[in-house]
Amino acid sequence: MKYRRILLKLSGEALMGDKAFGIDPVIAQSLAGEIARVVQANIEVAVVVGGGNIFRGVKASASGMDRATADYMGMLATVMNCLALQDALERQHDTPTRLLSAIEMKEVAEPFIRRRAMRHLEKGRVVIFGAGSGNPFFTTDTAAALRAAEIDAEVIFKATKVDGIYDSDPKLNPDAKRYEELTYQEVLVQNLRVMDSTAIALCSENKIPIIVFNIFEKDSIYRAATGEPIGTRVF
Repeated sequence: MKYRRILLKLSGEALMGDKAFGIDPVIAQSLAGEIARVVQANIEVAVVVGGGNIFRGVKASASGMDRATADYMGMLATVMNCLALQDALERQHDTPTRLLSAIEMKEVAEPFIRRRAMRHLEKGRVVIFGAGSGNPFFTTDTAAALRAAEIDAEVIFKATKVDGIYDSDPKLNPDAKRYEELTYQEVLVQNLRVMDSTAIALCSENKIPIIVFNIFEKDSIYRAATGEPIGTRVF
């Protein structure tokens, strides 16, 4: 089944590539190309981007920084990533985008307004959501679940560095088993850490399936968006 409207959750680490920090322009352009191909298939695309490649609030909080301050810094880091992705989409792939921020910064982004976001999607623009949910103590995974519910997305694509959800870390355990499908409850009970529990609960309450797959597999976003079985499906 080809989807009508998807929300793609990209980690900041995905934009980092093999670098130890920051944004790899080659990776940003490659991801933008994948997204552009999905748009060309007449599928509406929204994107939530993390900020862990630049700043991770939880780690800073553990080191003694005030948690709310650290989280706000993390939100600003997501906007930097969003701008990099927006630039790659528009300059390299001629794909119209709109960046909507949960924290007002009118010089670089529109404020998040639900109806405006949906109108942009209907017009065929890629909508990039920055600054998480705009609230400290909530992850960008939770922001992705929230935005997906708000814009009536049919599915969340959780793009990672592995090809699905495993019962243990496949890098440490060569016998790790990959799941084809899981329920929200199984993810929570088995503590599989696909997303945090708040994000999973939001998806469960709003019946938004999650597909977890390897972002670095060729055409993975397009294959998932056009209904090809890929990765692990949580429903």
